[in-house]
Amino acid sequence: MEKLNTYLESNKQRFLDELFGLIRIPSISSISDHKPDMLKAAEYWKNTILKSGADKAEIIPTAGNPVVYGEKIIDPSKPTVLVYGHYDVMPVDPLDLWKSPPFEPEIRDGKIYARGADDDKGQAFMHAKAFESMVSTGTLPCNVKFMIEGEEEIGSPNLEKFCSDHKEMLKADIILVSDTGMIAQDIPSITVGLRGLAYLEVEVTGPNRDLHSGLFGGAVANPINILSKMIASLTDENHHITIPGFYDKVLELTAEERAEMAKAPFNLEEYKKAIDIAEVCGEKGYSTMERTGIRPTLDVCGIWGGYTGEGAKTVLPSKATAKISMRLVPHQDHEEISKLFEEHFLKIAPPYVKVKVTNLHGGQGYVSPTDTKAYQAASKAYETTFGKKPVPVRSGGSIPIISTFERVLGIKSILMGFGLESDAIHSPNENYPLFNFYKGIETIPYFYKYYCE
Repeated sequence: MEKLNTYLESNKQRFLDELFGLIRIPSISSISDHKPDMLKAAEYWKNTILKSGADKAEIIPTAGNPVVYGEKIIDPSKPTVLVYGHYDVMPVDPLDLWKSPPFEPEIRDGKIYARGADDDKGQAFMHAKAFESMVSTGTLPCNVKFMIEGEEEIGSPNLEKFCSDHKEMLKADIILVSDTGMIAQDIPSITVGLRGLAYLEVEVTGPNRDLHSGLFGGAVANPINILSKMIASLTDENHHITIPGFYDKVLELTAEERAEMAKAPFNLEEYKKAIDIAEVCGEKGYSTMERTGIRPTLDVCGIWGGYTGEGAKTVLPSKATAKISMRLVPHQDHEEISKLFEEHFLKIAPPYVKVKVTNLHGGQGYVSPTDTKAYQAASKAYETTFGKKPVPVRSGGSIPIISTFERVLGIKSILMGFGLESDAIHSPNENYPLFNFYKGIETIPYFYKYYCE
C-alpha cells in the first residue's frame, strides 16, 4: 500500500482544490430556486467520477433531482462495491452566524469551513479520491459502482423508485457509505445503527385573518398559544412521549446490551462544554448516549406565526405552524408513527381552532450486523490506519434510504464515517478537519483490500 500513500501525499492539494470546487456549488435541495445548482453539482460529480478512472458515468433523471451513476468493472467474477453519497446540502440559515461565506470554503485551524464540508460533500469525495488512488496505482482489487443522489436532505423521495427501476445496474455485494461520524480523531468507530425518521408539518388556524390583539385578544383563540400548548403536551415531565401507541414496537435492549454500549468512550462534561449547556436533558432512566442511540425522540425543528419583523405589531395571528421531527428506533414504522401522531394531534385540538397535519418525509431505522465479512474488513481498515480497533456505535441520526437499499436491492450497507460531533453539520459554520478528510482517503482502500482477500 506504499504506492497509495505516496500517491495521496503527492496529490493532497489537488484533492482539496477539487473538493472546494464541489463545495462552491450551493446545491440546496429543499429550496426550488437552487434547481440549476443541483444540476451543476450532478455534472461536477459525473466529471469527477470519470476523471478518477471510471469506465463510464452518467446523470440519470428522476422525478426530482438526478442521480449520478458511474462504474468501473475490472472483472465480473470479482466482488462489487457500490459507493453511495449525496451532493445536496442543508440550507444555510441563519446566515449572519457564519464566520465566513457558507459556499466559499475557508481553512481555519486545520478545518474546512463551509456548508457540505462534512455532510456529505467532504465525506463522499473521499471515496472518489480513494478510488482514483487505487486506479492510478493499479491496486483496485474489485469492481466499483457509484450512486450519488441529490435528495438525501429532503428524505430521498425518488431514490426508492430509482433503485427499483435500476436493480440490475446497481447489483453489488456491499454498499459503502461515509455519511456518519466517529467518536474522536483518536477513537475510530463504525456506525452499526441508525434511527428512523418521521417528519411532519402541523398548522393551526383560528380566525380567517390576522386580528387586532387589543380588540380581539381574550375573546378569540390565538393559534400560536394553542399550538404551543398542544406541542408541550406531546411529552410529559419525564420527557416521555405521550402519543398513544408510540412505544408499542420499540426494541428494548437488554441490560447486557446496554452495559456493552456504555463501554464506548464518552465524557459528559466535555459534551456539555462543547455545546455550552449547564445540564443535559432527556428521557428519564437513560444515559445521554442511550437517548441519542436507542431511544425515540420528538423535537420541534421550526415554529412560526404572527409578526416576527423588527419592532412591534400587536396582532392576533390567523395561523401558527411548526415542523416536528420524530427519530425512531428499530421496529418502529415511520408511516405508522406518522399516522399515530396525526390521529393524536387532531384529537387534542380544541374546537376553536382547525388543525392540518402534513407528512413531509420519513424512513425506517437500520441495524447492521458486526459479524459480516464487510464489517470485519472495515474494522481492520480503521485498525490499520488509526492503530486501534474501532468501536461499534449506534447513531442518533437518520439516513432513511439505507434500510430501503436492503429492502429493494437486497444489499447490506457498511457505514464508514469520518465526521466528528464538532463538525456542526446542518448548522452555521459546518466544518471538516483536514486530518479526517485525508485519513478517510487513506483508510478506504484498506477496506477494499481486506474485503477482497
